[in-house]
Amino acid sequence: MRVAVVSESFLPTVNGVTTSVLRVLDHLADAGHEAIVVCPDAGAPAEYAGFRIHQVPSVAYRQFPVGLPSPQVQRILARFEPDVLHAASPFLLGAQAIAAANRLAVPSVAVYQTDVAGFARRNGLGMTSAIAWKYVRWVHDGADLTLVPSAASEYDLRTAGVRTLARWGRGVDLERYHPNNRRTPAAIALRDQLSPDGELVVGYVGRIAPEKQVERLRALRGIPGLHLAIVGDGPARAAVSRELRGMPVTWLGRLGGADLSAAYASFDIFAHTGTEETFGQTIQEAHASGVPVVAPRAGGPIDLVEHGVDGLLVQPSDDRALRAAVGMLAADAPLRFRMGEAGRRAVLGRSWDAVCSELVAHYGSVISGARTRVQRGGRQRAYS
Repeated sequence: MRVAVVSESFLPTVNGVTTSVLRVLDHLADAGHEAIVVCPDAGAPAEYAGFRIHQVPSVAYRQFPVGLPSPQVQRILARFEPDVLHAASPFLLGAQAIAAANRLAVPSVAVYQTDVAGFARRNGLGMTSAIAWKYVRWVHDGADLTLVPSAASEYDLRTAGVRTLARWGRGVDLERYHPNNRRTPAAIALRDQLSPDGELVVGYVGRIAPEKQVERLRALRGIPGLHLAIVGDGPARAAVSRELRGMPVTWLGRLGGADLSAAYASFDIFAHTGTEETFGQTIQEAHASGVPVVAPRAGGPIDLVEHGVDGLLVQPSDDRALRAAVGMLAADAPLRFRMGEAGRRAVLGRSWDAVCSELVAHYGSVISGARTRVQRGGRQRAYS
């Protein structure tokens, strides 16, 4: 199979979109498929997993490269002659790629990973929520199939009028993120740094941006014996630091690989603060590491956290509920251990290999559907 992956985000930018694209490429390479990547020109490598990376013009917007529509996209796709287009979190670049695929009679799969309407509203792009959802519908109706990561995302897209949807979650590296990492020298050293006097460590991992609402951790102020550990960076770093001033906080910056797995292993509780997540990959990583989770009852976390079993779901934006949930776990070590073990069990069937095999099956379904349409007289729609 020949797969053209067009992604709004790629290396060196590290986020949920980039991570899932990398794991998909790893799987395609291991399975012997052919692929290319088209992404914004923000310093990406020339190749990844043996696949060529094509960069197209972009602009930097609030520390994030935004790919611009370019005639290169259709030329790249035409030369590669893919069997299927994979549009990762399509916005401007992805929308153009889907349109180009339609002109070339290439079936496409769009992967919904970003709350575009929320992004446009928060970042002053001049789009009201209603207009933004119309744009989302226009983009995704161009694809043969849109894959959504959660029930909340599926509801939002169906409400917006997107027609052809299927569920596709995200995988987690069950070897990298493992409870046994608590015994590694790196995790022990970090734990000694974060908890020199036996403090309970409440951790956050993710981008420090307005939509992540990391400042909500201020609700934990004054709970005795807690230490905050924040992994990540972003445009709201200074603002969040001001909100948490005077609290026991260690800023660990951006981490990856073994350093990130050691960070998870040093946590007693994982606190997820954002209410607009389409999925919540860091929740899966915390669960794989055997760490109980506190998260809002909104968006992706609803599907990932079983309340009272592997974590606690609190009412969105209710700081008192967040404080009460963390306080309850902080006071009950056996409950933390039970929830941590339950979280690990919950993700055992979500390896990246299993999840990417599901994705390839979705590729196959749209390819078969396109062939059927051709046999019946051609594609039923096309973009101009």
